[in-house]
Amino acid sequence: MEHEREAVYTNLLVPTDGSDASAAAIDQALAIAEGVGATVHFLYVVDVGTEMSASGTGTIADELTETLSEEAERALDEAAARADEEGVAYERETLEGVPHEAIVDYSTTHDIDLISVGASGRSGIKEHLLGSTTDRVVRSSDTSVLVARPEGDSSN
Repeated sequence: MEHEREAVYTNLLVPTDGSDASAAAIDQALAIAEGVGATVHFLYVVDVGTEMSASGTGTIADELTETLSEEAERALDEAAARADEEGVAYERETLEGVPHEAIVDYSTTHDIDLISVGASGRSGIKEHLLGSTTDRVVRSSDTSVLVARPEGDSSN
């Protein structure tokens, strides 16, 4: 008996910080999206905690904000280039906030079916099994979460 299936995934979310773990999450999401014709949403969250800790007086805060904006653009440009190579539809966005909260909120407001996250990001310490943002997303999201590890990652 043959069943027609509706696409399980139409919108996938990949929070990215430009790390190797994020690249693995991008690869996983693109492979899934390509197979089902889904749209991938690339999201970079500028951590307001990082910004706030440097928001004293003078040019340090301005320089940090500029650096974080450039980092966001670079990470999103890399993700978009990968999607273009694979012929996958995508959207990209930069938000400011607490990363795990912004990721979960975005997934809810954009009807995301699957979140693909790297096992640990730029702030992750190698000894941790999961990065703190990834762990918080897994714990607080109602959306299914795929945790991607870079090739050769021996922490599993």
